[in-house]
Amino acid sequence: MCTLQVTVQMQSDIRSALHMAFSSFGSLNPFRRSALVLPPLRFYSAASFSPPSRAFSTAARVHDKPSICTADELHYVSAPNSDWRLALWRYHPPPQAPPRNHPLLLLSGVGTNAIGYDLSPESSFARYMSGQGFETWILEVRGAGLSVQGSNLKEIKENADAVSEQMGAVAESVTNGVSPMQQQNNVPGSFSDSDSESSLLGEDSVGVTTAWDESKLASNLSEILMRLSERLSGFLSDGQSGLISAKLFDQISKLLQDSQLSERFEEVRAKLSNLLEKQQNSGVASQIRDLSQRLVNIIEEGQRSVSPQFIDMQERLSSTIEDFQKQLDLIVTYDWDFDHYLEEDVPTAMEYIKAQTKPKDGKLLAVGHSMGGILLYAMLSRHGFEGRVPELKAIVTLASSLDYTSSNSALKLLLPLADPAQALNVPVVPLGTLLAAAYPLSSRPPYALGWLNNLISAEDMMHPELLKKLVLNNFCTIPAKVLLQLTSAFREQGLCDRNGKFFFKDHIHKTNVPVLAIAGDRDLICPPEAVKETVKLLPRDLVTYKIFGEHQGPHYAHYDLVGGRLAVEQVYPCIVQFLSQYDD
Repeated sequence: MCTLQVTVQMQSDIRSALHMAFSSFGSLNPFRRSALVLPPLRFYSAASFSPPSRAFSTAARVHDKPSICTADELHYVSAPNSDWRLALWRYHPPPQAPPRNHPLLLLSGVGTNAIGYDLSPESSFARYMSGQGFETWILEVRGAGLSVQGSNLKEIKENADAVSEQMGAVAESVTNGVSPMQQQNNVPGSFSDSDSESSLLGEDSVGVTTAWDESKLASNLSEILMRLSERLSGFLSDGQSGLISAKLFDQISKLLQDSQLSERFEEVRAKLSNLLEKQQNSGVASQIRDLSQRLVNIIEEGQRSVSPQFIDMQERLSSTIEDFQKQLDLIVTYDWDFDHYLEEDVPTAMEYIKAQTKPKDGKLLAVGHSMGGILLYAMLSRHGFEGRVPELKAIVTLASSLDYTSSNSALKLLLPLADPAQALNVPVVPLGTLLAAAYPLSSRPPYALGWLNNLISAEDMMHPELLKKLVLNNFCTIPAKVLLQLTSAFREQGLCDRNGKFFFKDHIHKTNVPVLAIAGDRDLICPPEAVKETVKLLPRDLVTYKIFGEHQGPHYAHYDLVGGRLAVEQVYPCIVQFLSQYDD
């Protein structure tokens, strides 16, 4: 079978597996409860956000590091316009290392954290680079790794410790043969099918009805609908609030079994749908509240007149509203995209690193893997377009491109999320949870999901224990907004900004920053053809292209460039040699 056929078949298998996984993980559906627990961070709804305490400085060092952090130091810096605190792992050069003039910033891929750069003492790109004299920093963008939310240093440390403990617990549970799903069944906030059924049916079938607060229910419903009317802090474009509200209305309509009540409900539904398309004002808000109360009244009447005694319609409505609220909270909580990384997270980290290290020319060296490299390319494009002096002395990209149209990349799996309506159904992709759940099926007989390993590492290129650590601890949850923007890299003009007006590859040729672009010969996520698409746009005198892997082997897949067993002998020295040329 030719390579193209193998890749197409693998993509088909991946799509099917992810579809089955999402079908099983009901928390991604606003009307089903599930045992899935989202990443081990303490998130808060928009209503509970509070301004950072003045006692908390915009940056701080955590002296008692969480156990998962293997760097010399762990620092935190505040992301602009949010309560996110970005984690920075710092590695000091040893005294015997050659002196360097510039610090080194490492950027990870989408939905990954710092662990990929520091898998073990023997396979640590971060430690290798610090050993070569570079003061090395790894940035964990918002939502990744030890980056947390908090208003003071104590809260930040508590949240970071909780993340570290959860990551260790996941690895231990898989080692002991307990699936992540089984482990999370007893976690507060998670629900099993039996929990869901009991919440829908009330206490029992003897006729004991569950007490409820009609006014509170109406208030909660109106609050949800008004948030939809306000476009959920900009997430929803015109008309999309109707798409997601229709899901709520469809679920409520299933509670009504009487035709007369259904007609009354449809009348209220039509009026509410019309209001959701209007600009929010006090008059609209008042009408939404009144109609919400009418809808609740209809349910109340249905409970008394037509509903079988053992089914508690009121409780079912409460459950429906509660689950829908959780869906909206996910959308609002994960309200960032690629541009937030580019315009806020990375520049903030760079300024902090420069303040700590004080390079004479105010510039950094940088290495980016996967999306990390895409971020570096995007920075060069922005600087070139705006005519700004770049803050980067030289960069290295590992398996990165601004344009994937010419390749058969497995990242085409993101394309189904190019539809905003689909993103509303799946506001986040819990990549870490999915891979942890799939790991036993990919690493032990009958190897039902063994092809997942090929996406990460080529055969015999990563030690099994390191591959396990990478799969179980390196991946995080990805907001749909990030994926929506990244899917533009599969369209004719390549990756663009959130507004669809600035195309990064159109201005990358204006850069004056030297670039080493590295590809892996068996990389199914960012194939060499994709890397070349960006390389050919860069000034010829500034770009160096290198592909690792031999015809007869060894081969390099996506993560082998960072953590493969031969990377320390082949890839790392190549990067040091390139960066040393520009560390003057």
